[in-house]
Amino acid sequence: MSSSEVPLLEMYRTMLTIRRFEERCNYLFMQGRIPSTLHLYIGQEAVATGVCAHLGPDDYALSTHRPHGHSIAKGVSLSIIMAELFAKSTGCCLGKGGSMHVGDMDVGMVPAIAIVGGNIPLAAGMALACKRLETDRVAVAFFGDGAANEGAFHEGLNMAAIWDLPVVYVCENNLYGASTKFSTVFKVENVADRAAAYGMPGMVVNGMDVEAVYQAAGEAITRARQGGGPTLIECKTYRMVGHSRSDPRTYRTKEEEASWQEKDSIPRLAKRLREEGLATDESLEAIDKEIEQAIDEAVAFAERSPSPEPADTLKHVFYASESGGEA
Repeated sequence: MSSSEVPLLEMYRTMLTIRRFEERCNYLFMQGRIPSTLHLYIGQEAVATGVCAHLGPDDYALSTHRPHGHSIAKGVSLSIIMAELFAKSTGCCLGKGGSMHVGDMDVGMVPAIAIVGGNIPLAAGMALACKRLETDRVAVAFFGDGAANEGAFHEGLNMAAIWDLPVVYVCENNLYGASTKFSTVFKVENVADRAAAYGMPGMVVNGMDVEAVYQAAGEAITRARQGGGPTLIECKTYRMVGHSRSDPRTYRTKEEEASWQEKDSIPRLAKRLREEGLATDESLEAIDKEIEQAIDEAVAFAERSPSPEPADTLKHVFYASESGGEA
């Protein structure tokens, strides 16, 4: 696939949107305007972007406690994500989910599942539905390296493999499960090495290169759509920030962080776009301004939106009545 066939400029816009959104969220959190914790996606933008570039609104994406980037790449409105972070009733989950549970089924973004590894078997279930309904839809589950040591990882991948389900598992290996270094809890070099045990392809990709992610994801998603079954893709990436806003990152060295900063996918892609004549300094600056304006509008929407009413707590709650029916 030549670079002219890859939507590099479009993916640059998506990556920069995620980055600027996360930077703004961090700023708003420090001001006390976002009433929850945050697990920022800064540094990993190439993964969500490269994968979701192949997905349509009828395909499903399942995320984690770090879901903003996946949601933006899947097409969820910035305004309703921001409203959710502000705990407003106009949020994508009506202000009931917060940062770790954003999503919008209208664009195929399943509200994120904060339980580590919890989305892995659910993706298999959604893929099973896609197969039983005889559609060409696929499900994609994003998860971190820490989730690959959960029992749900084994169960989900095994079911997906034995039933040849149209699902792609994307492990974002950012080297740390919270503060636990990957090499201290894995005897294999790559999470993708485990794919062979389930009888599915395993791919290791440079997660700081959006084109590499795009090409690998395209192969896996096409295979899934055509009935070829699941794939495990491991994207080697790095979060430039702490696990959450309360993480001082004392388990990482400044030298390590600096070395990964040099691999930042966004400035590297900007350089390539200029070199290949696909963009100029002026056009890239215009994109940045457009994104900042869109985020300004999202914040304004969130701020003017109403808060949920106390009675809303009981809405969308399902339970069995004494008579045995739903109440």
